[in-house]
Amino acid sequence: MKTILTVIGKDQTGIIAGVSQKLYELNINILDVTQTIMGDYFTMIMLLDLSKIDVSFEEVKNTLIQTGDNLNVKVNIQREEIFDAMHRL
Repeated sequence: MKTILTVIGKDQTGIIAGVSQKLYELNINILDVTQTIMGDYFTMIMLLDLSKIDVSFEEVKNTLIQTGDNLNVKVNIQREEIFDAMHRL
C-alpha cells in the first residue's frame, strides 16, 4: 500500500531525521520526498510504501502523529487512493 505523508511546522533541526528514523523503525520505505522551507516553516511531502509493515495502518498513523507531536510539527498520512480521489473533485 502506498501512502502520502505530509509534515508541516516551524523549521528546526532534526525534523527529517526524526521522521525518517521512525519510518525505518516501522519498516516503511520512502519512495519519493520533497521538502522546502517557506519563510520560517518547514514543509515535506513523502510517498511511502507500507507493503512490509507488521502493524495496522491505524497504528502507523498514530505512531507518526505522536512522532510529529514530539518534534513539534503536524504530521498527516493518507492512503494514496484517498489522496488521489480528494484531488480529483
